[in-house]
Amino acid sequence: MNHDIVIFGYGPVGRATADLLAAQGRKVRIAQRHHPVDFGRGLDFVHADASDEASVMQAVEGAAQIVIALGFPYEAKLWRTAWPQAMGHILNAAARENLRVVFVDNLYMYGPQSTPLVETMPLTDYGAKPSLRAALTRQWQAAAGEVRFAALRGSDFYGPGVINSHLGEFAFAALARGKVPMLFDPPDILHDFAFVPDFARGVVALLDAPDDAFGQAWHLPNAATQTPRALLQQAADILGVRLKLRTLPFFAVDTLGLFMPALRELKEMRFQWDRPYLVDATKFATRFNFTPTPFAEGLAATLQSFKT
Repeated sequence: MNHDIVIFGYGPVGRATADLLAAQGRKVRIAQRHHPVDFGRGLDFVHADASDEASVMQAVEGAAQIVIALGFPYEAKLWRTAWPQAMGHILNAAARENLRVVFVDNLYMYGPQSTPLVETMPLTDYGAKPSLRAALTRQWQAAAGEVRFAALRGSDFYGPGVINSHLGEFAFAALARGKVPMLFDPPDILHDFAFVPDFARGVVALLDAPDDAFGQAWHLPNAATQTPRALLQQAADILGVRLKLRTLPFFAVDTLGLFMPALRELKEMRFQWDRPYLVDATKFATRFNFTPTPFAEGLAATLQSFKT
């Protein structure tokens, strides 16, 4: 097999990265348990279960680089076993085949902070999911002698077709479909958001970078910081509609969490929303001369995707 890049996971970032690479004429193989229904042109598929080391090994044979864009259901109990296992199998495969790895990561591992997040912050032991993401960082750092590994960390997603996010199904998608958007977090606190196509651009920048960009974490640059309400107002202006917004205070979310497990899982992540959540991405922006997509452009593309 002579494929260049294997992408584990075909969620929003995996899909956007695959499409960008395919548009450049690159050879891309998508590896996951099920064949996607709406599979992009110019891509190949291989069955791979990240919990099965043999299938991971088979999936990467003949490749040059790996992108980890996996997503597991948002359940701390599942994460405790699924993530370390998947990471271990991919690290072993990368070591055996001498492959470079780019990890699509988040920012949970820093835990509660009161200043902009930078790559040099210590790893947290707070909470189930944040401490697990910290443990994943230690896991790939421990393999540094055998695997060239880079983590690209981004804030909460938004973008075309992105449903499972704070600004997804109940926010931008609802607004684009003529419904009243709802936020489950405070609407007027500054928060950085990552545009999914920018994440794909960042991943490709690392894939094309020399080895000195590996063995470390990078923060993805975001457009100028806004509040969720301000972004929804911009979206409403693009659509030419009046913004009506429903918000739920934390105590209401806690009550609903008694009946909705997904909301219950968000409680320990409240530190992302009860204070300004800012990302310092100076290192990546400087190294790769990277300019994030302005919200005016990103919002227009996002809303159009939900309208069509």
